[in-house]
Amino acid sequence: MQYYPPSIIRLIKELSKLPGIGEKTATRLALHILRTSRDEARRLSESILEVKEKVKLCSQCFGLSDTDPCRLCRNPNRDHTTVCVVEQPSDMVALEKAGAFKGVYHVLHGALSPINGIGPDKLKIKELIARVEKGKVRELILATNTNVEGESTASYLADLLKPHPVHVTRIASGVPMGSDLKYLDEVTIKRAMERREAF
Repeated sequence: MQYYPPSIIRLIKELSKLPGIGEKTATRLALHILRTSRDEARRLSESILEVKEKVKLCSQCFGLSDTDPCRLCRNPNRDHTTVCVVEQPSDMVALEKAGAFKGVYHVLHGALSPINGIGPDKLKIKELIARVEKGKVRELILATNTNVEGESTASYLADLLKPHPVHVTRIASGVPMGSDLKYLDEVTIKRAMERREAF
């Protein structure tokens, strides 16, 4: 890397701070940016600054938005009595792309992980309880990930919500379409057997 001019080295170092971007990929990206036109480079830098200046958390669902409330929370055609609880904004996007959910969301911004120092106070759990206490939510769908942290978070929320008059459900999990049983882990197979349904 020392063979590049200092300005390119600085760009490579900044790009390599991005998640999933190592030095080789950062170098490739830096050289690509160098080859683009000045206008393209300006648009890239302006779009980065615009994201930093405009994007904030929706005050209702805590998803990413440049308006408050976000377009989903202010949409009168959504079912505002059904709330899907997800870990990250990217989970919300995945569910929206699937087109299978017509309610609204609540983004926790993580999952419980005592080993990593993430307790209930570091997630948007108080806000979820406050939302339920307003009395307009009839069903809460817990759509946290099916790993240890996601399962712990779902169990914690289910226990926390027991005193409240809200129907709490959990997304189904088990054998993914197109997979072979012999390649699945034991937890996935166990969950699939426990949550089997009539055919």
